[in-house]
Amino acid sequence: MPSCFKPEDGDDPDSIESILSSKGVFVLNEGNFNHGNGSLSFYSYDSFTLYNQLFYTVNQRPLGDIPMSMIINGTKIYIVVNNSGNIEIVDKGSLKSVKTITGLVSPRQIGIADAGKAYITSLYSDSVAILNLSTDNITGYIDLKKPSESIAVSSSGKAFIAHWYGGNKVMVVNTENNQVIDSIEVAAEPESMVIDRYNLLWVLCNGGWNRQSNAELIAINVSDHEIVRRLTFPTIDDSPTCLTIDARGENLYYLNNGVMQLNVKAAELPAIPVIQQNNHLFYKLAVNPENDEIFVTDAADYQRKGYLLRFKNDGTPVSEVEADIIPGFMYFKN
Repeated sequence: MPSCFKPEDGDDPDSIESILSSKGVFVLNEGNFNHGNGSLSFYSYDSFTLYNQLFYTVNQRPLGDIPMSMIINGTKIYIVVNNSGNIEIVDKGSLKSVKTITGLVSPRQIGIADAGKAYITSLYSDSVAILNLSTDNITGYIDLKKPSESIAVSSSGKAFIAHWYGGNKVMVVNTENNQVIDSIEVAAEPESMVIDRYNLLWVLCNGGWNRQSNAELIAINVSDHEIVRRLTFPTIDDSPTCLTIDARGENLYYLNNGVMQLNVKAAELPAIPVIQQNNHLFYKLAVNPENDEIFVTDAADYQRKGYLLRFKNDGTPVSEVEADIIPGFMYFKN
C-alpha cells in the first residue's frame, strides 16, 4: 500500500532520520507546471514503502515548480528546480534546507564535473552554470552556443553535454579549465547519454519533438570523439527516452512503449520490451547500480498522483506504490 510521511509521525520508526538511514531511492515529483507543487519522496527497499512530501514536512514550504534532477555530494543533496530557476541544497541526513541558489535560467540537469564543482544545464540559456561544491556559489558559465540538457562525465576529465531542444550536437568540455574542446554532430535532439565499460559514450537522439527524423542510438569513442556505431529506430513513431545503463556498463536500458534492454555489443535494437508498458504511462527510468533492479515512474494522466514501479532485472514485478504528481527523476541511495 502507498504511504505518505506525516508530520505527526514524530519520533517513531518513520521519522525522517530513520527513513533516510535505510537504502532506497529518492524520487522527484515534478508537480503541475506553474503550480509550485513539486515534491521529494523516498522509497525504502526493505519496507517497500514510498514516503512522500519529505521536503515540505521538514522545511514547511514546497520544494518548488518542477524539480528536475539531483545529486548527492558529501553531506548535501542538490536539487535542481527547473521552473523556479533554483537549486535547493539540503542536508543529506535530515533534509533541512541549507541554502537556495536562485536566478538560474530554466536549469535542467546537474552533474559533478570533478571533485570541486558541478555543471548545470539550461533549457533556455546557451550557457552551462558552474557550481562550486565547497562554497555552494555559482562561479561562472560555459558558453555552448545553444541550450543544453544531458551531461555525462568521463574519468578522463571530459564532460559531454548535449544540445537537446532543437539541437544535434554533443559538446565536449575540459573539466579542468571549463573550456569547450570539441563538438560532435549526432542526430536530432540528443536527449540522454551514458558511458559504458568500454569507454563508449552512448547518445540517445529522439528525432525531434515534431518527428523530423527517425530516432537514433549513437556510440562515440570517448578518447577521440569519433562515432563508431549508429543504430536507427525503425519507424518515425519511435520516440525513445531515458537512456541508462547497469552498474557493469554492459547493458543499456531505455523507454520506448515499454522498457527496452540492449547489450552494448549487440548489432541491432531490441524488438520486444523486457517490461511491457500495458496500462501504465512510463515516464522516467532508472536501474539500481547495486542489483540491477529496474525502477520506472508512471505519470498517470500528468494531473493526478502517479506511481513508482519496481521490477527485478528480468521484468518480474516487485512493488507498485503511489507517488505524488508526475514522479520523475530518481537517485539511488545505496
